[in-house]
Amino acid sequence: QVHLVESGGGLVQAGGSLRLSCAASGSIFSINAMGWYRQAPGKQRDLVAAITSGGSTNYADSVKGRFTISRVNTKNTVYLQMNSLKPEDTAVYYCKTEGVRGRAGLGDYWGQGTQVTVSS
Repeated sequence: QVHLVESGGGLVQAGGSLRLSCAASGSIFSINAMGWYRQAPGKQRDLVAAITSGGSTNYADSVKGRFTISRVNTKNTVYLQMNSLKPEDTAVYYCKTEGVRGRAGLGDYWGQGTQVTVSS
């Protein structure tokens, strides 16, 4: 079984910064991709940023130039540095791991979510 633990959410003023962390634990041999999604009230869950094990990244247009995703493969941990935050960034942020290879086989996993609130 794979377990994801997220941290770093909170309340910040517009223009401020937050850093999210997500650590995967359990019987893990490798993880293909790790990413962050967000879901605002009444809206669908959308990709914010993702990173492969090789370091290739992908960002939503709305966060390019403001957010930076990174990961430490040896720690099965992914980070999201969020700068110049805007009120429209307010959402629950979810960590997702894709292509997790472990004793349970191959699978994708979601974290429990962490709230990010940006006040104007």
